[in-house]
Amino acid sequence: MKRALEAFVLHLEREKDASPHTVRAYGRDLEQLAGYLEQQLARAPRLTDVDVLAIRGYLAWLHEQGCGRSTIARKLASLRTFFRYLNREGLVKANPARLLVSPRQQRRIPSHLGEADAAALVEVPGDTAAALRARAILELLYASGLRCAELVGLDLPELDLTERTVRVLGKGRKERIVPFGQAAHTALAAYLRLREEGRPRTEAVFVARNGSRLTDRWVRRLVATRVREVAINKKVSPHTLRHSFATHLLERGADLRSIQELLGHSSLSTTQRYTHVNAKHLLAIYSKSHPRA
Repeated sequence: MKRALEAFVLHLEREKDASPHTVRAYGRDLEQLAGYLEQQLARAPRLTDVDVLAIRGYLAWLHEQGCGRSTIARKLASLRTFFRYLNREGLVKANPARLLVSPRQQRRIPSHLGEADAAALVEVPGDTAAALRARAILELLYASGLRCAELVGLDLPELDLTERTVRVLGKGRKERIVPFGQAAHTALAAYLRLREEGRPRTEAVFVARNGSRLTDRWVRRLVATRVREVAINKKVSPHTLRHSFATHLLERGADLRSIQELLGHSSLSTTQRYTHVNAKHLLAIYSKSHPRA
């Protein structure tokens, strides 16, 4: 089974041109299955050991470990893709994961910040190198709705300060152009002037003190630090700024199709989650506007 996993990862990298994040996610999911089977069988698992009952037992074990429905559904999708590849290569006769139904998803309402809290979070004070970089990162996250991985993956040629746009390679290697506002432009211009003085060897927009590209984890720590500094009493991540970006656009009259394009969602149903977020706002508009309200 180990060789099959290695071959599948190479297939994702070389033939499917999957993003590093996708490759790592598939690798972790399949290694977890292999570890579960090894624990159950007391030996290294073989491909022939994986049948419907084995996968069903694995999914039940995931539930016992506290995994949510969305996590279990994602891991099952990884197994389906893996065994579909093996079946196509003639390494297995059938895809055992195909027969299992994904758990019904609970549609969560995305957590977001109010406009005042969002402004407080991104307006990092000071003119030190660290402060200018932090403000540029947070302003761009909120102004564009980029995912954290998309932000740290940005290179200088993809950033157009004149047009105030970024070219983003998102999930599924789909490219999109996203605009940003004047506040983000001002913050980015100030940061980039200072960045050039350090002459980093990488083309990454956001670099660490040693000149290397910043990581997702670094940005998450930055957000957590700012949340404590401005005393926001809720859990906030870089993705919260993405949700806030979409919610505030919707509250101010943007249509769902436009927000879908800006976020890089392949399906409008994903974007429609935001219609639930501002139900009170929509009700207030209705009460003011409808003649029979």
